[in-house]
Amino acid sequence: MGEVEDTVRAVLRDVLGLSDDRVAAFRADTELFGALPELDSMAVAGVLTEMEDRLGIVIEDDEVDGEMLETFGALCRFAAERALV
Repeated sequence: MGEVEDTVRAVLRDVLGLSDDRVAAFRADTELFGALPELDSMAVAGVLTEMEDRLGIVIEDDEVDGEMLETFGALCRFAAERALV
């Protein structure tokens, strides 16, 4: 999952305009949606679209929920599961 995690970090950095240091400090339990002011409902679409492009995955609308965006680890697991399909 290392490559997926690196890609998710890069997406969050690029789409949300976060610093390299801030994104590098993310751990599995780092809260995202609701905790990062940059990750509002409008930014979610950009993050997910960029993840699709960079990881070559498809994210269906009905798969998107608060749980997958709750923490950095949850978002990485979600992306890794799609990358294996």
